[in-house]
Amino acid sequence: MKYMLIMRATDEAYAGMANTDFTEMIEIMGRFNDELIRAGVLVAAEGLTDAAEGVVVDYSAEPPVVTDGPYGETKELFGGFYILNVASKEEAVEWAKRVPAAGPGFKTEIRRVASIDEFPQDNEWIKKERAWREATGQL
Repeated sequence: MKYMLIMRATDEAYAGMANTDFTEMIEIMGRFNDELIRAGVLVAAEGLTDAAEGVVVDYSAEPPVVTDGPYGETKELFGGFYILNVASKEEAVEWAKRVPAAGPGFKTEIRRVASIDEFPQDNEWIKKERAWREATGQL
């Protein structure tokens, strides 16, 4: 089963990281990533750029409204993610407990990634997606 570990933090937690040596941070995260790789569970991992570089597309109006970051009343920002292929939610939780970017203001949300096999296989769009995944080596 695949699980996404969604790395979240408050503005204050991110501000606190500003004083952390970037090379040291890369070393710490690199060691954790290496553990995931050696365990054979890492599928993907990406960090995101600063929220000030992002935009939000709000569909509450027609046409949708696009707002530049940083975002108004956000209590936590999504800063990156891991996708792990593990045997259970419990195993995903155990890996999340070991994430080095931890402390006050940091959280990891864990969500199972639905498999294409869970959708109606006779649906034309599912058939097209399955063919694309097979052609690109994703299945």
